[in-house]
Amino acid sequence: MHPHQEVPVSETHRVTFVPVDIEMEVSEDETILDAAFRQGIHLMHGCREGRCSACKSYMLDGDVQMDDYSTFACNDAEADEGYVLLCRSWAYSDCEVELLNFDEDELLNGAPIQDISTRITAIEPKTADIVSLRLEVVEPAEFEFKAGQFVDIHIPGEDDTTRSFSVATTPSNPKELEFLIKKYPGGLFAGMLDGSLTAGDELAITGPYGSFTVKDGHVLPIVLMGGGAGMAPVLSLLRHASETGLTRPMRFYYGARTAKDLFYLDEIASLGKQLADFTFTACLSESMDDLPAGVTVEHGNVTDVVERSEPDLARTEVYLCGPPPMVDAALALADTCSVPKDQVFYDKFTSPAFD
Repeated sequence: MHPHQEVPVSETHRVTFVPVDIEMEVSEDETILDAAFRQGIHLMHGCREGRCSACKSYMLDGDVQMDDYSTFACNDAEADEGYVLLCRSWAYSDCEVELLNFDEDELLNGAPIQDISTRITAIEPKTADIVSLRLEVVEPAEFEFKAGQFVDIHIPGEDDTTRSFSVATTPSNPKELEFLIKKYPGGLFAGMLDGSLTAGDELAITGPYGSFTVKDGHVLPIVLMGGGAGMAPVLSLLRHASETGLTRPMRFYYGARTAKDLFYLDEIASLGKQLADFTFTACLSESMDDLPAGVTVEHGNVTDVVERSEPDLARTEVYLCGPPPMVDAALALADTCSVPKDQVFYDKFTSPAFD
């Protein structure tokens, strides 16, 4: 497949999805995934940059070309066979696409993608390199999203430049949003949070995106694995679970280097007391000094701790969010433990440090 080429006039084609029997239109100037978002069709997706495999599908018929993508997400043999990543695929004819990973209940019930105006209400450090950013929704009056989803924040003064961040709060108060942001050396947006952006400034966001949501009607125990700013969507799920009285067992493993990199411990403990069956384990990869009281702490990477603590991982739903190396290691562990792919949900954003 060859890189997408700009064409002077955009034609429109019809895409048919099986086995769900959904049809939609796609223009030649938008990816198949973006066309689905535009028309309220909630296809499974993750990074939207061709770096995860959440939107991987199989082309049954039609002329599709893919932009650059990671071979981790879709290797050359798969691409030759007809597998595509919908976030990087452009249609040049009518197409028939087989969805490999989908939630039938959510396909036509996903929250619509909206452009939202917000105002900063607080910027508060949580650790040496993680900041809490709180926003107040200004317009429109209603911002619909599901616990665990993420949005794109538009960087002020940078045309068409965005960063993806998970919402840490819940739909119970859709006017007040919180994001947890990792400060990378030289990071464009993190640098603004250190000085040029302050309370009262306006930020535009677009969303929601992502499939990191608790599915209605499911009964398996939930294993949550987070690291760094990956705390945000997990915190959203825990807050939502406590608000809705979720009774499924939930076990949260959070990876950090040292005890100084842990945060929100009091709230996690408080939320845990409101849940029917909850445990929290801090997984420290480096120092075991100055451990917090009343917190279960294990030494090692989060995947190592989960491997020895969850012998029956295949009979759980696994949620992953954190730095890409952590997510890759956790996906490999899930594969080794034979966790069915439809029981694994993850967000994996590329680091803005490499922009």
